[in-house]
Amino acid sequence: MIRFILSDLRRLWAGSLVVVLLVALATALGVCVVLQERALRLGSARAADKFDLVIGAGGSETQLVLSSVFLQPSPLPLMPGEVLGRLAADPRVDWAAPIGFGDSFSGYPIIGTTTMLAQNLSGGLAEGKIFAREGEAVIGAAVKLSLGGEIKPMHGSLEEGGETHTELVYHIAGRLRPTGTAWDRAILVPIQAVWHIHGMEAEEHAGDGEHEHEAASGTDSAEHDHEHEKAGADHDGHEHHGEADPDAALDESWTAGAPGLPAILVKPKTIADAYKLRQDYRSGNTVAVFPGEVLTNLYATLGDAKQILVAVASGAQALVAASLVLVTVIHIGQRRRQIGALRAFGAPRSAIFGIVWLEFFFLVAVGIALGFALGYAAALTLSGMFSQTSGITMPVGFAREDAALAAVLLAFATILAALPAVLAYRQSPAQALRA
Repeated sequence: MIRFILSDLRRLWAGSLVVVLLVALATALGVCVVLQERALRLGSARAADKFDLVIGAGGSETQLVLSSVFLQPSPLPLMPGEVLGRLAADPRVDWAAPIGFGDSFSGYPIIGTTTMLAQNLSGGLAEGKIFAREGEAVIGAAVKLSLGGEIKPMHGSLEEGGETHTELVYHIAGRLRPTGTAWDRAILVPIQAVWHIHGMEAEEHAGDGEHEHEAASGTDSAEHDHEHEKAGADHDGHEHHGEADPDAALDESWTAGAPGLPAILVKPKTIADAYKLRQDYRSGNTVAVFPGEVLTNLYATLGDAKQILVAVASGAQALVAASLVLVTVIHIGQRRRQIGALRAFGAPRSAIFGIVWLEFFFLVAVGIALGFALGYAAALTLSGMFSQTSGITMPVGFAREDAALAAVLLAFATILAALPAVLAYRQSPAQALRA
């Protein structure tokens, strides 16, 4: 029987190939959706695990996490700099690191922060040293620059028509170890250097580069403008009028007079301290969030999107199943003489049923296996592209529930293969030979 089936498949290889490809593509669509959604969940969750608590000004909690944890560019409201001073003196805080963004270089975001965050973000450096002066920088593991290289910060991005700062050129002092987060594509520089090149004095309580226009509209900002900016050196509403000394030593002793900040990353000493800090800073002008909680809300939205995509994939699979039924019915009609001849030579009905069923089930099973392979390859490709642009590692892999999906598809293939087998089983040899 097996030799007969293999011979039949070789003779009808073109039609068999079409059946396998149809099943494979329909299966791959559903598998890719499941694997990609799972990879996105795991990757974002692992990235958020690096940060215990994020504090920012009142506003969107989701945007605060997206900007501070995943480094998605977006203007954030500023909170008073005194919040940083209070956190630095709070006995419940292990360390608090301000972050400021808005500048970039060669497509990599430049993040103003502290040596404490740079040391703790990846558990050490892969090479070089932590920045110790305003003119030094530390790059993420995925930044394709070399130690000692120059970084000329640009306000905004090249696509947005950003303006290159002339106040300071950073030199790369070290490279972080891989973290699997968006920070692997970031350039870390001293926060005080960001403040200085944007003309932000401690008493101004102004924003960082992304929000400088807000400070410029304040009543006291004119007191700190240079004469050439008063004359009209203004690009896109952002005035860059600061001065920075690349050899200046860092001063990371925070006071109540620190400039305004978009976000502060906080490492509480204990879990209980984390909840207390979140409660304390969820009132007034600030909001404190656990990134994991915000992601839970995003996952709910992703779950709805996943259901829609799974429904689309299921619809495609149903259409493929219907087309296969039509093809096999036509195919059985074309093989009536062959089936009649087998019956005339003494082949029992059960043998005819087994031949047709095994042949069709084999094609569908091969298509399902190929579909899983294609779906995995597609999810791996998409995750690689996303990781390259975002820096977030997207782990693609099969889980236990995927075996249940394969079992369901094979069970469906068993039922589907029975339809042409029943048609062949019911054919009369005399009628088949006369056809």
